[in-house]
Amino acid sequence: MFENIRGEIDRLLAGMSENPADLQQIELALREKLNEMKAFGMPLPADLVDLEAALDQQLTAEEADRSRNSGS
Repeated sequence: MFENIRGEIDRLLAGMSENPADLQQIELALREKLNEMKAFGMPLPADLVDLEAALDQQLTAEEADRSRNSGS
């Protein structure tokens, strides 16, 4: 099970660099896989935990930018 999910995550990460236009969809799929790992009580690799945190920070920054731009 872990190997299957990790393989899917590896494919998603490869897709991020190969197909940046689909970045938002890939990000959502990545989060789903990480949540699936959490639900099964699987250990999350530190690099993926760091990636998830970075994605959260990016999303927060993008939302702040949109908020500032729409408030002008």
